[in-house]
Amino acid sequence: MSSLDKMLSLLDVFTPAAPVWTTEDLIRYSGAPASTCYRYLKTLHSGGLLARVANGSYVLGPRIPELDRTMRLCDPVYIAGSPVIQQLTEETGHSSLLCILFSESIMCVQQALGKHAPPELFSRGQRRPLVAGASAKIILAYLPLHQLRVIFTKHRKSIAAVGLGADWERFKQALKQIRQAEYAMTTGEYNAGIVSIAAPLFNGAGDVLGSLAVAASTSHVDPVAFGAIAERVIEAGREVSRRIASAPNIVALPARAVG
Repeated sequence: MSSLDKMLSLLDVFTPAAPVWTTEDLIRYSGAPASTCYRYLKTLHSGGLLARVANGSYVLGPRIPELDRTMRLCDPVYIAGSPVIQQLTEETGHSSLLCILFSESIMCVQQALGKHAPPELFSRGQRRPLVAGASAKIILAYLPLHQLRVIFTKHRKSIAAVGLGADWERFKQALKQIRQAEYAMTTGEYNAGIVSIAAPLFNGAGDVLGSLAVAASTSHVDPVAFGAIAERVIEAGREVSRRIASAPNIVALPARAVG
């Protein structure tokens, strides 16, 4: 791990359960000499990624929400998809999500909550594995073969565990079936008690950017009956893709860092 990687890894310790860290605790976590960690903290503080508070402690800094605002103003999936999922939630009564591909994971960038939104529902800024759940599977189905080979090699056990095949040929066949259906549907695959249906999102060149999903709690819906909204989810995904392709001021490039 490079010195820069070690410095940036300090940001990972800040969570809702542990939002404030003392300098001493950060030094212990880093495993670096105190002088080195002090230099890291000074740099992160100067850049606004960390902010000093009382008792020699640190919290995440103001530069982070500033960058989040910029992302909301630039992200093609967020811009084109937000009004679509809001309407979808109003029509169906269920929560809707927008996710993007992020390295070997997917990240939620927007959600529209329904009346009975599950408390465990994916929300903006959360990451999940690329091989579990409808939002992930539908993205996986449209990735190029060279990326899928790398992913399969690295995550073979996880892929088999979610029913996508124990070998390369079965994996390809499972993804082909998802592409033919134009949606993915899962029940309790990532979070128990949540059923979801997801459709792909593309840029104007046909590259997959992410997914649009509708999710609900199995305590409020019957999974079989829930499947009836698949066509509406597919159409919502197509609408977002059309908006991305037709917007003159949106730059929509596919993720490269997969695998």
